[in-house]
Amino acid sequence: MSQPELPPLLREQLARYDQTQQNLQAVMVQKQQVELELGETEKALEELGKAVDSEAIYKFAGNLLVKVQKDSVVKELTEKKELANTRKMVLAKQETRFRESLKDLQSKIDEAVKVRPSQAQPPGDA
Repeated sequence: MSQPELPPLLREQLARYDQTQQNLQAVMVQKQQVELELGETEKALEELGKAVDSEAIYKFAGNLLVKVQKDSVVKELTEKKELANTRKMVLAKQETRFRESLKDLQSKIDEAVKVRPSQAQPPGDA
């Protein structure tokens, strides 16, 4: 015996749930990448803080290793850190919204499924 076809509204809610779940996963992956980048940047700033101003500082520029001024690298990394923190906050807000949306969709789907069985039984089969 085949399954009865789902109502269009329920199909739409299930599709939105799946899409929201995929979006949540993508945001979580991005957030994790930003957190890793942030950790690396903080570690680099920490090491630069230990370095004496007269020490040679090098950074990668494509395939090259280039000697740079400590203060310019500190400034660049500080800006990168601020940007990463901002991006992390934005992603955290998106994650929260997606989680709330999933919770809302789940309750709507649960409600639709509860109502559906009573409508699916033909009268007199009870």
